[in-house]
Amino acid sequence: MDLILLAKAVLLGVVEGLTEFLPISSTGHLILVGDLLNFNDERGKAFEVIIQFGAILAVCWEFRAKLWKVASTARTSSISRRFILNLLIASIPAMGLAFIFGKHIKAVLFAPIPVASAFIVGALIIFWAERRQAKLIYSGKSYIQSVDDLTPFDALKVGLAQCAALIPGTSRSGATIIGGMLFGLPRAVATEFSFFLAIPVIGGATAYELLKLWKNPVSLSGDFVWAIVIGFIAAFISAFICVRWLIHYVAGHNFIPFAWYRIVFGVLVLLSAYSGLVAWSH
Repeated sequence: MDLILLAKAVLLGVVEGLTEFLPISSTGHLILVGDLLNFNDERGKAFEVIIQFGAILAVCWEFRAKLWKVASTARTSSISRRFILNLLIASIPAMGLAFIFGKHIKAVLFAPIPVASAFIVGALIIFWAERRQAKLIYSGKSYIQSVDDLTPFDALKVGLAQCAALIPGTSRSGATIIGGMLFGLPRAVATEFSFFLAIPVIGGATAYELLKLWKNPVSLSGDFVWAIVIGFIAAFISAFICVRWLIHYVAGHNFIPFAWYRIVFGVLVLLSAYSGLVAWSH
């Protein structure tokens, strides 16, 4: 058994779980860490997508009561049916664009320098969104108090914002949360809807990668299968901890610290690249 490969799997699983639901880009972190670990080939990219499902299961477990209520009352409750419809509407734009342009985006933008640049640009957008959120709270104009208050049009706007996450380093959760805030959603509601929206979006991406691996069984060596299992478990545990923490955090804090983190992290990557300190791939 390749212990080095398994150690890489644990590290990447923890990185995935801790960054998936924060507005700091799990994909961007996985690209950078995978590059440092020399785990950025086709198998590594497939691994990164598959372990994301571990993070999704953490959300399903944390919100199991809500999900069960929606599933069990879908036939009788208009609120539950609207919730399901909202998830479908919000999922379609990004999934459609990913299907059409996914290969081109991976070929051009899945590299450390574009990711670092997106980190910095995303930070500036967070600063802007937080200023607007402060004005919204002060004016008291928001009519939305929970995810059940969202309309299909609200969901469509969040879904369109999610398309920005196709650029690695932007952050899927960041695009949906910050996009929702820019469209007038309260921070807590935008965050919770982002949790639920991850289920169909990342679940679909994981299913697609599993299908590709099924068609290419050569990639499924024994060590690689164990790496996926261990990375999956690490992602689930770390994501569960992160989701619990973030739910409490957004109740009384803003996302400004994450914006500063994105700037510092992005600048360090750019400086390390242009100084030659780290030989990032291109």
